[in-house]
Amino acid sequence: MRAVVEAALTAADVSFDEPRPGAFLVKLPGQHKLATMVWLIVGERALHVEAFFCRQPDENHAEFYRWLLGKNGGMYGVHFSLDPVGDVYLVGRTPLAAVSEEEIDRLLGCVLTYADDWFDRALELGFASSIRREWEWRAKRGESLANLRAFARFADPDRD
Repeated sequence: MRAVVEAALTAADVSFDEPRPGAFLVKLPGQHKLATMVWLIVGERALHVEAFFCRQPDENHAEFYRWLLGKNGGMYGVHFSLDPVGDVYLVGRTPLAAVSEEEIDRLLGCVLTYADDWFDRALELGFASSIRREWEWRAKRGESLANLRAFARFADPDRD
């Protein structure tokens, strides 16, 4: 099964490492979330998929978690989950019998889509006050606001 995973990753032309046999750490480049690191771990019966999405929210917890749970129902291959401290991950398991190069490509595509497309909304829901403070601090010091532009509609006090 390791050979199938390695072949799929090579064919996908993604950066990866195998720090221990059967455990692949894959780097998926994004646009909103600049990089998503994904573990693909070959187990006895299943391929485990796990990717960090974001840390636990600072605020608006009920709405943040409601939004995550609402997304779970329409997702393929992975779902949102929390670790013991409340950080958010995308996790999934696929039976080894169903693992192929095509399925690995599909799973990685789903992880990248979910992580990248929904990252800004998650930050807006769970970290709006921090983003506003960061915007204000950078603006006051003349620092770049480039990576905060996605949040200008609620963070920029000068915006109409």
